[in-house]
Amino acid sequence: MPRSGRLRRFIRESKESARTQRLSFIPPFFILFVELILLVHALHIDHPDIMVVELTGILLFISVVEIILVTKEMHKRYQKSNFDKIFTIRLDDFITKTHKNNVKNIVNDFIEKYPKYSKNRSEIYHTACQIMETHKEEEIEEEIEQKLRKFIDKRKKQNVDVIVEKFVKKYPKYKKNRSEVYEITCYIKDNWNI
Repeated sequence: MPRSGRLRRFIRESKESARTQRLSFIPPFFILFVELILLVHALHIDHPDIMVVELTGILLFISVVEIILVTKEMHKRYQKSNFDKIFTIRLDDFITKTHKNNVKNIVNDFIEKYPKYSKNRSEIYHTACQIMETHKEEEIEEEIEQKLRKFIDKRKKQNVDVIVEKFVKKYPKYKKNRSEVYEITCYIKDNWNI
């Protein structure tokens, strides 16, 4: 691994960048290489044509600028991605620890605890809503699984469709979650070998 911190960071960022972004990095280097060959050839002729040297120099400069711009774009995307990951983890941990159900209070308390995110209030709001929705879905799935285990224990010989039908009749609040009930029932029956 190279000793230069910038070079190591560049290699790490390029590895984690999207394939299309890495592929967009190849043409500028190819053009740069061709332009260097043309420039060297134009300068080593007995009587170099100034027009060819100037145009080749301009294209060489454009290739270098394009490489710099693509590198900066990769760096910005990497920073944004890394920021989003850390931000989401912190917000999820914060929501889990505080046990608050009001999004407005979560946003205000989170900004109070982490003032550097104060510019991202709308992003905090939307991410908090998504995290809370995910937590709610997980709680419902756990609740369904607990009730289903007891329910299936009494009906070992029945098939999955019958169990799901009877479970939904007994617990009508899970009608909206019929697909989850079906999946969990299949999982339980497969793992218990009933």
